[in-house]
Amino acid sequence: MACGTRLSALGSNVYEDSTPHRAWVEPAGWGGPTLWFQRVPEPKTAKNRQHFDLRAAGRLQDEVERLKDLGAIVVSSNPDLVVMTDPEGNEFCVEN
Repeated sequence: MACGTRLSALGSNVYEDSTPHRAWVEPAGWGGPTLWFQRVPEPKTAKNRQHFDLRAAGRLQDEVERLKDLGAIVVSSNPDLVVMTDPEGNEFCVEN
């Protein structure tokens, strides 16, 4: 996921020592894991090396619309799960 999209999707902040090549994303609020994203020189050739599932806090469709507004694209959906890609083509799921 593009870094700005990741942050908006996760409701988190980038740690101040982050660079364009590596970023630490701090959890929203207090506690929880910190995520570390690092650019690699190789292009994506198969499935993502990391796959995120996001749980919608409210209605699933509302969260999907919010993520679409951030640049995500719906790949497939059913009533309980929506597969999306971020602007760079990385896949993730949204569920209730």
